[in-house]
Amino acid sequence: MAKMGKWIGGFLGLITAGPLGALAGFVLGAIFDSSVDAVNANGGEAYAQQHVYEGERNTFRFSLLVLASYIIKADGKVMHSEMNVVRNWLRVNFGEVAVEEGESILLKLFEQQRRLGAEEYRSAVISSCHQLRQNMLYEQRLQLLNFLAMIAQADGVVTPQEVSALKECAVGLGLSEADVDAMLNLKDAGTSLDAAYKVLGVAPTATDDEVKAAYRQLALKNHPDRVATLGEDVRKAAEKKFQEINAAKETIWKARGL
Repeated sequence: MAKMGKWIGGFLGLITAGPLGALAGFVLGAIFDSSVDAVNANGGEAYAQQHVYEGERNTFRFSLLVLASYIIKADGKVMHSEMNVVRNWLRVNFGEVAVEEGESILLKLFEQQRRLGAEEYRSAVISSCHQLRQNMLYEQRLQLLNFLAMIAQADGVVTPQEVSALKECAVGLGLSEADVDAMLNLKDAGTSLDAAYKVLGVAPTATDDEVKAAYRQLALKNHPDRVATLGEDVRKAAEKKFQEINAAKETIWKARGL
């Protein structure tokens, strides 16, 4: 467990308290405390500034695992394909060691879910979403939701329970249920007109001006540069999402002759 310190290294004031802090304390135990002590021992504004990006990145990574533990178990079972989405993301972005560490954290979160019971754990997760809403940038929360939607889609079937869990998390994060619908339709937006409209969040009866305005707003809040501080890996995922949004635009533009 000693290596787990890197999961909360840097300036991670956000998860030293509140519901995320409680979950981190259960998962990481003394490692969590020693990491916080290390920050305090080094001290100083310069140290905090130097590590703020690492802190944002690790907060995003740990928060993803917390919310993923809820989405994965939403239908009452842990699917290998869903776990693989998390494993592959960790492998590509943080290396093989992070896969083992991340899986260990997920298993402990599943253990905590069993220990607390479904309803109490749900409350802890939604409270964590509220905490992230207050401390994480809007665009970063959108990207977090994008990853959760990818996990839910991993086995090719998104159950009603998973959709409900995604929407609970989205609302808790200060996003909307329409954002969930958009994320779940991204991959089909280049070939399906219905999916494209759901991505833009407008009805097929919307005027051309309304569709164009919806696209501009969506493109602005999902631009990859807005999550650049989280690291190149997250930025690349945001670029893929941005390409899918543009594919939705092209599908609609072609249908309307724009």
